[in-house]
Amino acid sequence: MSRIYKALQKAEAERVAGEKFLKSSLNPDIENDKFSEMPLNLDEFEQPDYDKHLVSLFQPGSLASEQFRKLRTFIRGLEISSSVKTIMVTSTVSDEGKSFVAANMAIGMANDLDHHALLVDCDLRNPTQANNFAISDHRGVSDYLVGNDDISKYLMDTSTEKLTILVSGKIPENPSELIGSKKMEALVSELKLRYKDRFIIFDTTPVLATSEAEILAKLVDGIIFVVRAGKTPRETIMQAIENLGKEKILGIVLNHVEFKTSGLHSRYFGADGYYYSYGHNKNVPCDSLWEKFILLIKKISRRS
Repeated sequence: MSRIYKALQKAEAERVAGEKFLKSSLNPDIENDKFSEMPLNLDEFEQPDYDKHLVSLFQPGSLASEQFRKLRTFIRGLEISSSVKTIMVTSTVSDEGKSFVAANMAIGMANDLDHHALLVDCDLRNPTQANNFAISDHRGVSDYLVGNDDISKYLMDTSTEKLTILVSGKIPENPSELIGSKKMEALVSELKLRYKDRFIIFDTTPVLATSEAEILAKLVDGIIFVVRAGKTPRETIMQAIENLGKEKILGIVLNHVEFKTSGLHSRYFGADGYYYSYGHNKNVPCDSLWEKFILLIKKISRRS
């Protein structure tokens, strides 16, 4: 839970306590217990206008958030975890939830007591993280790659204390060339060397839709692969994995799994639409990527 949210809770508690003291002093006959039972209401306070799909931030006690904590534990528990600091999150095709997973995974990493997290939006075709975190200054990766500024000028803080974000920047005409440039390779190395105390999460494009994922895969330490249950054919997934190579794949996140009982669904999840597409100036509606979310992690066999 972020410092802002905790501060709001504290302020509301103090306001309720003040009302209790004032009303009881004006009318001693009023029972104090009636005021102590007043529920806290944070709706009147301004909260970050972040996307509601950031369940790790807005619903830290939910089943979905717990799965991201499991993902964090899984990564930290790997024998090679000490050398895995740069992690790419991708999928086979669009609309599988890879940006959703990347954002919530980064929040989960930042909430760890021992680490910070840096979320980098390398999806230069259809970026989402600036909107997810309500960032109006969209200068980011693409602007850095064509400019001469220090990368620190593009890093932005979030309401999560130890989470920093680097948005994608202006949508370029040549995204694959920028991601494949020597400056992008130097950027990945610089971020890893400069920020040794944090995990760096790269949200990138789908493997079979673009060439950028295969380029970035060669630069990072590990890969988390997102698959939407019941949508992507097994043969297509295997083709994407073959394109990336198994060596760096840490595991698979199975997204949008149907719950067997309506009770679990209604208890933990909502039903609003989510918009996600690959193209310029398009909004294609699809089902919520988290309303029926559960996480499954599977190790990929290193055998050929």
